Parts: sequence; structure tokens; C-alpha cells
Amino acid sequence: MAIIRTYRMNEKNELQFREAWFQQFEDDELGQFVINHGPVGHMSQTSQVQDVTADRADELFAGFVAACAAEDYKELADEEQSWVIVQYALKTAEGTARDKYLQNKATEALTGHLAWRGLGTVESSDFGNRKLNIRILTPAPKLAVNAVKVCIREAKLDFTKMVIATAPYDGLDKARMAYPMPPKPFSLD
Repeated sequence: MAIIRTYRMNEKNELQFREAWFQQFEDDELGQFVINHGPVGHMSQTSQVQDVTADRADELFAGFVAACAAEDYKELADEEQSWVIVQYALKTAEGTARDKYLQNKATEALTGHLAWRGLGTVESSDFGNRKLNIRILTPAPKLAVNAVKVCIREAKLDFTKMVIATAPYDGLDKARMAYPMPPKPFSLD
């Protein structure tokens, strides 16, 4: 699935996003072209075109890119974004079956919740030294932290055992606790 994600600051200094993707279905030459947009941090609005061929999707992508450029939307480089790290303490170094279930469910819930609000992407998750770490790349770390809290609570995924940290893109070693407050020491190791 191809995706283009763009952002801009509007006249009220609010971050907005627009993204488009083309998704073909298994064993089908046709797919759907989707445009998703809105203020970052809020549920987006979506429009879609059904029964699109790959060639038509290329034309729609070209039109989308031109419209975004005309309205000052641009793709952000990874370096222009920040990390949000969701972390759970584990009872074992490698994680139990319950911990692996938590990893899968939290990653799935966060992926959808953040994407529909323009708040970034879940980039990875792993088991460290008795910790589950889920790394999110986001253009708006403060908004993403709040969205993570809402998402994990709604999904009933051990909200009280979670900590969240933020870090600059090039400084995971400089991660700082964002939740809970007052901050505790934070480490990915």
C-alpha cells in the first residue's frame, strides 16, 4: 500500500494533515484511493474513490501532491519529527505470552488511533531488559502523548502500568518522561 502524508501550519498556528493512499485488495486489479485530512490530534475526515486501477491511482496521487503543494502542505522528514515511547515493565526478560498479547494489542490499537488523527506511526516494538517498548514517530509529541493515554485506556490495556516518554528524533538516549507525573527515571534498556 502506497501512502503520502503531508502537514502544514494553518493561519491559527494549528498543525493540519492530509494523507492519501491506494490499497488494492488481494486477487483484485481494482482498489480504493483514500484521502484523509483534518487538524492533527482530531478524528479526520475521509473521502474515497472505489474501483480504482493502479494507473488511475497514479493520476490521483499526482493531483493530490499538486493540491498539497498549492496549499503549503509538505511531507516531513523523519528528522523533523519526535519519538514517543510507550513502555511497560515486565516480569521476565523475554516477556510472557500475556506480554506478547499486550504488545500485539497495544501496537494494533495505537496504529489505528494515531493514524486517523494525523499523530504519527508506530515504527517498532520490542522486548528489552524486562520492558516492552513501543516506538511512535510523531510530528506532535504532546498531542500524541495525550492520544496514547486515551487509546490505551479505551482499549483496556493495563493503563496504570504504562509509562510514556518523548525524545528528539536523533536522541532516543535523551528520552524524558511525559507520563505519569512527577516523572520517574526513564531508560530504554
